[in-house]
Amino acid sequence: MSYKIHILSPELSNKIAAGEVVQRPAAAVKELIENSLDAKATRISVIVRDAGKALIQVVDDGEGMSEQDASLAFRRHATSKIRSAGDLEDIRTLGFRGEALASIAAVSQVELKTRTDADDLATHIRIEGSETIEKSKSALERGTNITVRNLFYNTPARRNFLKTRHTELKNITDVIVRMAIAYPEVEWFYASDDEVMLDLKAVPIDQRVTDVFGKTQFGSMIKFESANELLTANGFLGKPNFARKSRIEQFVFLNRRFIFSRMINHAVFQAYEHLLEKGSFPFFMLNLTIDPKKIDVNVHPSKMEVKFENESNIYRMVLSTVRKALAEHDLIPSMSFRDGNAVSPIDAKIQFSDQSWKRSVIDQNGAPVFPLHPDVRTGDHTAATTPNIIGLEDLHQAASTPDNSLTFDAPASSTSLHRVLGQRSALEQSPAPESRPIWQAHNKYIISQIPSGLMIIDQHAAHERILYERVMANFENTLPSSQQLLFPETVDMGASDYALVKELLPDLVRLGFDMRLFGKNTVVIDGIPADVRIGNEKKILHEVLDEFKNNEHAGVKDVRDNLAKSFACKAAIKAGDRLNMTEMVVLIEHLFLAKVPYVCPHGRPVIVRVPLEELDKRFGRT
Repeated sequence: MSYKIHILSPELSNKIAAGEVVQRPAAAVKELIENSLDAKATRISVIVRDAGKALIQVVDDGEGMSEQDASLAFRRHATSKIRSAGDLEDIRTLGFRGEALASIAAVSQVELKTRTDADDLATHIRIEGSETIEKSKSALERGTNITVRNLFYNTPARRNFLKTRHTELKNITDVIVRMAIAYPEVEWFYASDDEVMLDLKAVPIDQRVTDVFGKTQFGSMIKFESANELLTANGFLGKPNFARKSRIEQFVFLNRRFIFSRMINHAVFQAYEHLLEKGSFPFFMLNLTIDPKKIDVNVHPSKMEVKFENESNIYRMVLSTVRKALAEHDLIPSMSFRDGNAVSPIDAKIQFSDQSWKRSVIDQNGAPVFPLHPDVRTGDHTAATTPNIIGLEDLHQAASTPDNSLTFDAPASSTSLHRVLGQRSALEQSPAPESRPIWQAHNKYIISQIPSGLMIIDQHAAHERILYERVMANFENTLPSSQQLLFPETVDMGASDYALVKELLPDLVRLGFDMRLFGKNTVVIDGIPADVRIGNEKKILHEVLDEFKNNEHAGVKDVRDNLAKSFACKAAIKAGDRLNMTEMVVLIEHLFLAKVPYVCPHGRPVIVRVPLEELDKRFGRT
């Protein structure tokens, strides 16, 4: 009688396992380095030939293995890291599955030399395709020297699926770089085909990051650290102007183990909010330390996938930590006539004599309080009854202050920009100040003199940022700011737009539209957001819907974020709009009340600084 089911031979089982553990030369390098680190090595050398296909050699000065341990090490599921099922819940080593050496030996020719302090001679073992062909003694300093030759020599199909030499070598280099920055206290030597790729001494983490990524990139990084009862997080964040077009330089280490985590990467990316241009990704190196009992690293043989006991808490912690670190550092780029990547601190901040000004411009819900309110029935604008409000004359006086920064004596309040823009005729008759420290250039940019040079603001991008944050605050606090129309506007629209309005109606109301569905493909607008000029009701609604659909097509998934971006883009002042002194002062004041004043919601820069030193150089003032 024949049986369909049979037990696979150990050799075939090991080859199958090797397909999961050792998919490419870089995977073998990773496993061997992890063994060296678990052995407490302080120096690790990695030598490869033909991108690891011909040779992989890893030499360390770790604890080494005895003859008995060395013989057992190549058997499947042989490990010194765990002994019971309970140990899986408290893993503190990089390796623990006991599969790596057996898998490597199954598909290559392996030579091992290893010695402990207790042994006079090293154990020397040679294995080909899981079969031991030599065991002897040899001379060696304490540690382990393992050589892997002709990887996948007996599994040609696997070898044929390897990528180009360049790609495989890059993967090996990535593995070593990750390990090197995770373990700066270890010396690293890495050579490929007799070319030295890395030669790193044991140094503090700042120096290690500088050695690996260079002084220029290190200068663009923000160092941070945070801790609570759940986890400790520290590392480096790249400034937005050094963002890349790929995610290649994003490193997440969990208990010093490099991992891939979409959840953590997304939290970091969200923390950058709109500081990045579309299609750009930040550099970050994030080290997380968490109780091993609260994570599961036994998800995949590669050990680079992890499950968390409470993912939502980890997400919020990472998000808040990174966002706080970014908020505490200046991110306004400097403009150089030779190098647009130069960055240095900026002192272009609106200064107040104390913090009491916040009471007059921010209400208890965090929403702006405006001193001017339009009377729709008469068309007049009257001052609000809020106490301690700065008037138009005060704004003119502040704008002509003799020093180089915009200084407002507290208590003061902001003037709503859209309301100021709504009363141009009255303002244009106001006497202009004799001295103006801010100017409008080409009806696009606002230029202000500051102690360290010049500050240039894109007026449209600045107003976009202000409106975006205001709308998001309205969504959060459900406190829409609307102005009622004297006569309701009836808007006819296509079936697609009508369906979209019907879907977005609750959020449009929170945004400030007082509107209702009225018959087939018709809506009635009774009120519009406070930031929209009266007379633009139909136009702004259609433009917001069109922009919403464009953003949706471009990949903006969050409905409220999309709606806020769409409204901010269409309601903001435009390039070409002429602004008077008061409007410019109010725009700058509101901009620096924003959470993220540096970029518009789409990622374009709002502010650029031209250093005085750069101007001096251009005019020969050295």
